Amino acid sequence: MRIAEVTPQPNLVLTIKADDGRIGNFDLSPYLGDEAFEPLRDYSEFLKVSNGGYFVEWECGADLSADTIEARWQVVVKRAQ
Repeated sequence: MRIAEVTPQPNLVLTIKADDGRIGNFDLSPYLGDEAFEPLRDYSEFLKVSNGGYFVEWECGADLSADTIEARWQVVVKRAQ
């Protein structure tokens, strides 16, 4: 999967649009126990997400691969028409 767009939402959820038109939500909260993700408990830091195409990353150095996102996201739109 290649990430076309990433949009931070309340409650530490990312809305992800894949290049094939699928759209889904990824809940980051289960990752907050990991030291690398701790800074993202601050919502202002969470908002600093950037799209690397095959990953998302934050200024603090935390990142997630598109494969990890695809394995654990909740798809809300199967394919854009």
